[in-house]
Amino acid sequence: MARTNVLAIQRMSAADRAKIEAVDPAIRLIDAGGWFDGEIRATWPAHTAARYLPANADGNGTREERDRLLAEADVILGGWPFPLDLRARAPRLRWFHQRPAGASNLLLGDLWGSGITVTTSRGVGNTLAMAEYAVAGILHFAKGFHRAAIDRGAAGFDYRAYRPLLLEGKTACVVGVGGIGREVGRLSAALGMRVLGTRRRLDPGEPPPPGFAALGAAGDLDRFLPESDAVVICCQWTPETTRLFDARRFAAMKAGSILVNVARGEIVDEEALADALARDHLRGAALDVYVGEFERLPPSRLWSDAKVLITPHISAASDEDRHGAIDLFCANLRAYLDGKPLKNVIDWERGY
Repeated sequence: MARTNVLAIQRMSAADRAKIEAVDPAIRLIDAGGWFDGEIRATWPAHTAARYLPANADGNGTREERDRLLAEADVILGGWPFPLDLRARAPRLRWFHQRPAGASNLLLGDLWGSGITVTTSRGVGNTLAMAEYAVAGILHFAKGFHRAAIDRGAAGFDYRAYRPLLLEGKTACVVGVGGIGREVGRLSAALGMRVLGTRRRLDPGEPPPPGFAALGAAGDLDRFLPESDAVVICCQWTPETTRLFDARRFAAMKAGSILVNVARGEIVDEEALADALARDHLRGAALDVYVGEFERLPPSRLWSDAKVLITPHISAASDEDRHGAIDLFCANLRAYLDGKPLKNVIDWERGY
């Protein structure tokens, strides 16, 4: 069998390298993790570079050496951010796998909409950590923890302002019941909540996942919102989900409900969210994402609101890395060598 050149342009451990090399003797793995940091720093927003690249990381090798690595690659394993011109510089490239789960991460590069097969790690990321974050966001506002900082600043307690909620018996709506959404539903059900969920595609007669009282299609969201005490956004960002939560949907949400977003900021109309919070229609919003998060800090209207908890896209982080990207990549690599279909191939029209 001819050699297959696999170029890894993300940093990875020795154990990960060993897993990839063990798939087949025909694999020639080139570890170029960190080599493209200088290019990324020069072409991506400074906010992105500061957030995701090690301090003072400027890459390795010359431009000609990096071009040669790309020109020889049949398969590329990448992370985020990534060189924006991979397709133009990798004429032999047949398949690109990105470690993150979100297909929208690739919108800025020249791979989007191309004839190159591109796969993601959808469903095998640190889903449990993200689900714990979502539940923590619900609890943060349900128990009135956001009031503590206000009272500390005022040097006095406003006891009646806390209005704690008992979550048992309340309803949670999970928007996007994939790998993350299933875990959110399971944990919410363990707290005694009634869990509803939606997903883009629903097979006829498909039963709800464990912990879910009901599973609906995307069109059922408007039916679920008025009865939901907490709404957790876990879906992919696509043209269909851009500003999915607009003024109309915020108006449809149950008064005093809580919004949590662990997906992408673009799914929420932030001005409409700020308005809903300003008129006290929502109890609070926990946002691990916001529009333009890789270019700038959050909008001041949201960041300065005590009823908004904003974090810098850290919901997947924890002291344990349970990310399954390399295992998925190895399974797909075996399938690629055997001429079989790959899992998690992006459908460019669908957007993920």
